[in-house]
Amino acid sequence: MSEVKFESFSKIPRLQRDIIVTEKIDGTNGQILITEDYQLYVGSRNQWISTPDNRFDTDPYGFARWVEAHKDQLIAELGIGRHFGEWWGSGIQRGYGLEKGQKRFSLFNTSRWNSENVKVCSVVPVLYQGKFDLGIIQECLDELKIHGSKAAPGFMRPEGIVVFHVAANSMFKQTIEKDEEPKGKISK
Repeated sequence: MSEVKFESFSKIPRLQRDIIVTEKIDGTNGQILITEDYQLYVGSRNQWISTPDNRFDTDPYGFARWVEAHKDQLIAELGIGRHFGEWWGSGIQRGYGLEKGQKRFSLFNTSRWNSENVKVCSVVPVLYQGKFDLGIIQECLDELKIHGSKAAPGFMRPEGIVVFHVAANSMFKQTIEKDEEPKGKISK
């Protein structure tokens, strides 16, 4: 009889723990990997778009070119590691009313990054940080609906929010428009 590997059931995090609610920016997912020997890799959600050996192979929105242009400052400020964020602005999804050619990279990890410790890029705006509360989550969404984007003040069609549940180490999103429809569904 062959040996069967035992798998334990993971612990279930408690719901009433800390959350961080941020603005969900409608752009394109990006990542910057800085290796221990300070090589830069630039990726989208699904693939590398620039590596030390293959520059700008697929860079439809200019993210890899922006990273290359800011390489030294990114290495100095972000340091070694994998850094995820949203590449957004003119010509990408909603555009956020930015002038032609203006684009921004906003980091997701608000527990690590803020406007004090990173200057070359931005950080997604934190709308709430504290105990899980559905009422407060709804208030954050309503605030964006009424007053517009915090990432691009004056832009009145923000996408929605991301709720990061700290104990579960999981993110959940809620969009302002068509949240009940699966992404990519074609309306008839």
